[in-house]
Amino acid sequence: MSTIRRILVAVKDTQATSYPAVLKAAQIARACNAKVQLFHALATPLYADVSGLADQSLEGLEHDLRRNALARLEVIAEQLRKHSIRVTVTAEWDFPSHEAIIRQALRGKADLIIASRHSGRHTAPWLLRLTDWELVRQSPTPVLLVKNPHPYRHPAVLAAIDPAHTHAKPLLLDKEILRTARTISEALHGKLNAVHAYARAPIGSVLGAVPREAIKSGLMTPHLFKKMEAKMQRLALRSAQASLTRALRGTRIAASRRYLIASDPVHAIAQAAQQSNSAIVVMGAVSRSGYRRLLIGNTAERILDELSCDLLVVKPAKFRCQVPRTANGPKVLMLTPAGAAGYY
Repeated sequence: MSTIRRILVAVKDTQATSYPAVLKAAQIARACNAKVQLFHALATPLYADVSGLADQSLEGLEHDLRRNALARLEVIAEQLRKHSIRVTVTAEWDFPSHEAIIRQALRGKADLIIASRHSGRHTAPWLLRLTDWELVRQSPTPVLLVKNPHPYRHPAVLAAIDPAHTHAKPLLLDKEILRTARTISEALHGKLNAVHAYARAPIGSVLGAVPREAIKSGLMTPHLFKKMEAKMQRLALRSAQASLTRALRGTRIAASRRYLIASDPVHAIAQAAQQSNSAIVVMGAVSRSGYRRLLIGNTAERILDELSCDLLVVKPAKFRCQVPRTANGPKVLMLTPAGAAGYY
């Protein structure tokens, strides 16, 4: 992401008392001279009684609900227009919500999607299909998930990169993460930081470097083993430092704002975000499915519950969007005279 010209804000509740995602979209829009589109997906099912509701009445209900949603979005938009921000509003009948948001972003050629994070922890999200989780997993457009309601004030932006390319992540993904993080930090007059989580040398690799004869003869004492282990850890650290230096070449990120942490990515990123007092963490995500996704997981998804700041997720350039381009329209539940329900 080199520029931000169009921002799509997903407004889940048009009758909320506050809109942190809209506020932060306004800040970014003013900084980048971007247009904002407020979008509300009408995904709540409509209940129709086959014995008393004609098609025209159902269409009228759809029209009225959409008109009301647009009117409430206009109230929000007017507040932004007072600050010379160009704003449009859209409300469409479509479901599920995450697909509706992605479809609208693709139609409007949005450079950034901004949405509020799901409240509470993500329990069995692959079953519940939470909107924020699915946006992270499926959207080809960068997604900024707002967790902290406070506005940005010269925010620290943390780019979480993986020079080791764990789990075969694309080589160019780190460059896109750094490019996006730099765009945001420069626009908001913040400071750019970077973190790389690397793996310590496993004990197995230390044992593998010890000749079998030395173990059998008893020459490998606990003291010598500790010295060899320390040497292996130093080598792992030097390798990680070299990888981080190569990845950050030309970024002008000071040494004091580079975090190299020997831990798993989730804890390392959360630790660096806390130490740098970051307002935004920028990281990449590679979508997976099936057993591989359950076994390996996705760092961007797992870290949603760990961070207290906002999370901006980008995808590789060749990411393939699996969301159908055609909207589903309203979901209608038909109530039979006996009280049973079914999909229309």
